[in-house]
Amino acid sequence: MESSRKETGHPATKLAAPDREWRTDTTAKFLFFLDPEMPWGWHRVCDVWVDPQTMKSGQRHEIGRLLESARGDGEETKAGAATPIPRRPGQAPIGRRFGDLLIADGQITQEQFDRALAEQKRTGEKLGEILIRVGLLTEDQLVHFLSRQYGIPEIAFPEKIIPEIIKLIPGRIARKYGVMPIGRALGSVTLAVGDPTNLSALDDVAFMTGLKVVATIASPSIIRQAIERYYGTASAAPTIADVLSEVEAEAAEVEFVEGQQTNSQVDLNALRSSADEVPIVRLVNSILVDAMKRGASDIHIDPGDGTLGIRYRIDGILHEVMAPPKRVEPALVSRLKIMANLDIAERRLPQDGRIKLRQQSREIDFRVSVLPSVFGESVVLRILDKQALKADLTQLGFEPTALAEFQKAIKTPHGLIVITGPTGSGKTTTLYSALNTLNSKERNIVTVEDPVEYELPGATQVQVSDEIGRTFAAALRSFLRHDPDVILVGEMRDQETAQIAVRAALTGHLVLSTLHTNSAAESISRLTDMGVPPFLLSSSLRLVVAQRLARKVCQECREPYEADEQLLIPYGHTPLGVGRCRLYKARGCEVCHFTGMKGRIALYEVLPATPEIRGLVLNASFVTEIKDVAAKQGMKTLREAGLLKVLEGVTTVEEVLRVTTE
Repeated sequence: MESSRKETGHPATKLAAPDREWRTDTTAKFLFFLDPEMPWGWHRVCDVWVDPQTMKSGQRHEIGRLLESARGDGEETKAGAATPIPRRPGQAPIGRRFGDLLIADGQITQEQFDRALAEQKRTGEKLGEILIRVGLLTEDQLVHFLSRQYGIPEIAFPEKIIPEIIKLIPGRIARKYGVMPIGRALGSVTLAVGDPTNLSALDDVAFMTGLKVVATIASPSIIRQAIERYYGTASAAPTIADVLSEVEAEAAEVEFVEGQQTNSQVDLNALRSSADEVPIVRLVNSILVDAMKRGASDIHIDPGDGTLGIRYRIDGILHEVMAPPKRVEPALVSRLKIMANLDIAERRLPQDGRIKLRQQSREIDFRVSVLPSVFGESVVLRILDKQALKADLTQLGFEPTALAEFQKAIKTPHGLIVITGPTGSGKTTTLYSALNTLNSKERNIVTVEDPVEYELPGATQVQVSDEIGRTFAAALRSFLRHDPDVILVGEMRDQETAQIAVRAALTGHLVLSTLHTNSAAESISRLTDMGVPPFLLSSSLRLVVAQRLARKVCQECREPYEADEQLLIPYGHTPLGVGRCRLYKARGCEVCHFTGMKGRIALYEVLPATPEIRGLVLNASFVTEIKDVAAKQGMKTLREAGLLKVLEGVTTVEEVLRVTTE
């Protein structure tokens, strides 16, 4: 290595002595030689001789001066080589001025160069941009020349860059240097650059990502288009990547102590101060706004062993969106606690709170749940958009026959309607769509929920508060003295609530409520298990609806394919005789964030309380008997309803199998 340095004619050669040795650190960017007075080394990323102290101090002009004198002459680096290598003695000079190289290559004349140089002094533009603007060079000619001169391969820009690669570099860095990440391999990132002489860009990207930078040359206009496509315009609001970059820069000055106990004593003043710092405030606000823009239902902040992850639940699936440095976790969690009016000093017990944001005329609530874990405090925020209600029942996903049964049931003057399904299956949306249909000046509608998720004008809405004794059962008893026509009970959680709801349905009120069961028929057995007498249930029950939410195929990028209807029969499909049909599969695009799925539609299993079903309920028959009779009467199961959506091109077979069980 010492002889290699001497051969290059580097200015630091005179400092070398025969008895000194090179020291290599495989994790560092430098292969460096330590001199008592001045250290010099080979920069692995930028492929140049540099002074490490100068690099740290940010004096880039010193490096530029060294480059002018550090390069020798010789053959070119082989074009197309993916990894930069140190130049050997006798290679073509690259430390010469860019204009001199163009003149030597015959691309421009000395007179043309002088005119371009004068224009550069006047406008401050880059020389290459001026030559292209005045027509002396084309972009392709410039790219070919730079690739040939500097031994950096040209790149055919990919049609699509996956989000994980885009997230490696913030938009502000991409715009500042005119670079674009286009690929990633083990320990390296492939970077498309328009100006390969800009060592600051390569060094900053390497420092920010912690990866080796493999530089490739692309047309500056193509890079600008890609930056606008993936990062948005420069006038747009700062992206989460930009904000996160700022937070990381601030947090880099803080040392993270390994093995710190999560319940150790903390300086509350310091914690509150850090939570109010501008980068943390911007990061939290950006996370909340970005989640709303993406249509997320939940935000998860998950601490790990030296890691911190942030995930969004979009269309029922969790997606990791960023991984801030672990050291920002206390300030991030404290900021959320302050917004939710929680105790930032309490780190040992679970806490629940609420954040209310107003965006223009749109008001959105966030339910905040803080849970202490082994590696820190886990935070989950449920997003409640009170104005995001789909009021039209026909838009929810009901099959025509099932929709007719549902509309018939909600128009009856009294009785019990039960919606069942797991958490997050859209039960509340279905209930409120029904209430919106019933809502009029002639009806008194009262609701009791935990929490109130949607606002219904004209209705009396009550939120449960166990601390003061306002439970579902207590509120329901009060409702009966409030002259209601329609009662909505958010959930029948216990025997008392279920019995009061059933008795209310028998005394002239229409009662709508929810349960957590796997199918419509199982809801009947669940109510009897909760202590509701079969004779009361058979008299009051009007309809049971089981539902699930299935993701829809993205309309922008879906791909059709031909299939036979018979292929769906093993999954539970009843043949309709359509034979060959066109189905769709997911591909992925920007609109759906490259998941192939965008939006959700409900799958419904509607069980009307016919005389035969009432008889089975009265006799406390098994669930299987109720299912068999309902199927003979035309009830479609969740799986059958989902496969019909597949035939309609709304979703995929894989998605239906994921959300339904048989």
